[in-house]
Amino acid sequence: MAIRREERSSMEFVLKSLLAGGVAGMCSKTTVAPLDRIKILLQAHNKHYKHLGVFTGLRHIVHKETFFALYKGNGAQMVRIFPYAATQFTAFEIYKKSLASVLGSNSHIGKFLAGSGAGVTAVTLTYPLDTIRARLAFQVTGEHVYTGILHTAVCIFREEGGIRALYRGFVPTLCGMVPYAGFSFYCFEMLKFLCMKYIPKLTCEPCSRNTGGLVLIIPAKLLCGGFAGAVAQSVSYPLDVTRRRMQLAMMNPETRKFGMGMVKTIVLIYRENGIFKGLYRGMSINYLRAIPMVAVSFSTYELMKQTLELDTGMTL
Repeated sequence: MAIRREERSSMEFVLKSLLAGGVAGMCSKTTVAPLDRIKILLQAHNKHYKHLGVFTGLRHIVHKETFFALYKGNGAQMVRIFPYAATQFTAFEIYKKSLASVLGSNSHIGKFLAGSGAGVTAVTLTYPLDTIRARLAFQVTGEHVYTGILHTAVCIFREEGGIRALYRGFVPTLCGMVPYAGFSFYCFEMLKFLCMKYIPKLTCEPCSRNTGGLVLIIPAKLLCGGFAGAVAQSVSYPLDVTRRRMQLAMMNPETRKFGMGMVKTIVLIYRENGIFKGLYRGMSINYLRAIPMVAVSFSTYELMKQTLELDTGMTL
């Protein structure tokens, strides 16, 4: 009976974590969807937008394609992001508990490894949807190649090499995910811990359901999440550019050279455009989107944990 109750409790925890993570991911991605689209257009040098900046590019999208074009590809993004974020946050909680039993609850490397493992798990399961979403977002009104999520998937699968084509750019994504997810979760967890330990009067409020007795107020959640996102993006951004160039390589004859492998793509980007105009192209917009995106993601997840009574507090 006790074992059955424990199994039921574990299943409830996983299901609630999946829901909390999925909702957090959808809220965060919808918040920055317009910035996500212009980032993809700039990263991959779309011929209509490569000469524009972030804000002029956004205005050009509205003028050329209507306001709703700012959210082009967001439907595919929502299909991808719910299982992605649900898996990532749930995996992090599971990995964190497992590693804590081996390395200790306050282990820095344990928190980093839990975040990295969660990111790798989530991206492995949902990567084809990211490729599809990138293809849809890269299209410009009047020059459509794909009509929807299913059509995009079928075309890529049939014309570009099956499952392998849907996973084009996966290696740089994995390489980038380790530092990105690792630093995101590690920085947020550490900043949360420091706020609750050293400045609770400024950053926390009492919570009777939380075993630590405290939870971060929303502005503190947003600040911790935003800083975590900035650190993580700074480290992993060149691999994000590489992934996008590989995902979109087959859409134009002149860009097919970028689909030949991670190392060759990185070298080619560097030779043609250098570091700042190539490997870090679109970094300014990435800060504009990554900081609020990660802030909203972590904040929404923490709020969902409180609502679903998953927050267990922390020992100070």
